[in-house]
Amino acid sequence: MITWFKPKQPIAQFVFAHGAGAGSDSDFMQGMANLLCELNIQVGLFDFEYMQLAKQLEKRRPPDRAPKLLAYYEYVLTSVESELPLFIGGKSMGGRMASMLVTQTEQPVSGVIAMGYPFHPPGKPDKLRTEHFDKISCPFLILQGERDTFGNKHEVQSLSLDASIKLGWLVDGDHSLKPRKKSGFTEAGHRQLAAQLAADFILEVVNG
Repeated sequence: MITWFKPKQPIAQFVFAHGAGAGSDSDFMQGMANLLCELNIQVGLFDFEYMQLAKQLEKRRPPDRAPKLLAYYEYVLTSVESELPLFIGGKSMGGRMASMLVTQTEQPVSGVIAMGYPFHPPGKPDKLRTEHFDKISCPFLILQGERDTFGNKHEVQSLSLDASIKLGWLVDGDHSLKPRKKSGFTEAGHRQLAAQLAADFILEVVNG
């Protein structure tokens, strides 16, 4: 169910859910899991049921509705290791589901990390997906590209987000945190920075 990336001396575990269009085997998910593992975070990757079926059929499928995604994410959490602090999160849709799950799960979640949070569908900034944010009672970190079409820096900074929500911005990054060449930044550099920010957040919470 979960594929674990295990460092020798983990300080915490992070169950990391994929986005809508690509599963746990995507370059982003695998790359981020390896980077976090190097920073002593034990990372668990999994595929939602619709993605498992898409891979079996070798045909793209749309995501299931939120209740089904949340139920499966909850099920996945039953196989985590009890002795390590638990953090959950994900890329895009996976991060949104994690932030929703933490408002209803009985699992002791220490914090949530979303990478490329889908604040709204592209081109529809009025259709916000933040209505549950005020119900999140644990630390919440969002790592966002400055030009993310699901919520760019200008749009997000204009929202009245709770001061407890931490935001980390990746300069000129898109929805996958990737910058344009002319920015002078690199995708590899941004991924490394995102992993470091996530690991620092986890360490701060664990030692808090």
